Amino acid sequence: MLSGHGTAVDAFVTYRNLLFTVAYELLGSAADAEDVLQETWLRWADADLATVRDPRAYLVRITTRQALNRLRAVGRRRESYVGSWLPEPLLTAPDVADDVEFAESVSMAMLLVLETLAPTERAVFVLREVFALDYDEIAGAVDKSPAAVRQIAHRARAHVAARRPRGAISPADSRRALDAFRRAVETGDVQGLLDVLAPDVVFLGDGGGIRQAVLRPVAGADRVARLLASTPARAAAMSLRPAQVNGHPALLFHLDGGIDTVIALRFDEGLITAIYAVRNPEKLSHMRREAGLRR
Repeated sequence: MLSGHGTAVDAFVTYRNLLFTVAYELLGSAADAEDVLQETWLRWADADLATVRDPRAYLVRITTRQALNRLRAVGRRRESYVGSWLPEPLLTAPDVADDVEFAESVSMAMLLVLETLAPTERAVFVLREVFALDYDEIAGAVDKSPAAVRQIAHRARAHVAARRPRGAISPADSRRALDAFRRAVETGDVQGLLDVLAPDVVFLGDGGGIRQAVLRPVAGADRVARLLASTPARAAAMSLRPAQVNGHPALLFHLDGGIDTVIALRFDEGLITAIYAVRNPEKLSHMRREAGLRR
């Protein structure tokens, strides 16, 4: 049982990073996740804490419900988004990458897979597979029976399994591939790019209608290699630096002292199968500091 405003604040602070991560995995947007946390706090502050037996489960339930409400609203907004919509990238600490399963769950590639699930399916999958909540807890969060949640979880697992990256690549191998990719981009080396790109690689750019970006996916190693080889990354004012983004090695294009583009990669069986280039400045504000992700 809980009582007292101080205790309420302490409990919320204790689980804040967990709640942010739940909201972020459901929404793919740090800005929306922060709004959900504010809504969660308001409901938590008004709750009768004397009746709360498990603060973590109670807070996760509130956060999930608020995130689902927002997810259904932003889904309609994304239908009119200019060009490809990509998740908001986050700068992450090394300990996120150390937890391989968790790192996969917050990767740009997985967040895009989660986008293909219906809202309730996404919530059930995230709460069960990432945060290991039991079916009764999830049922309370999504307003379904435990039996229905089991069925939804089974369906969502099968859906994700068919779309998740094939053939895990070790952190060391991904760093080596990233270094080779970086050198090829910096020097405009088309052959060097072809050596690390899968034949069916896809390039997606997200400028949000604010910054110039490819409006449609560019597919095929030849086309993607030539697009990347023509990048202005070699200009004196621009630099290309490695970083940990969403638990995986990535590249940051710096221009005039600020981040111009975040480049995240998807690897399948050792080759790059997808390149995600986020240029929308509204999605880069959380790249100034490491995000507090935890499960």
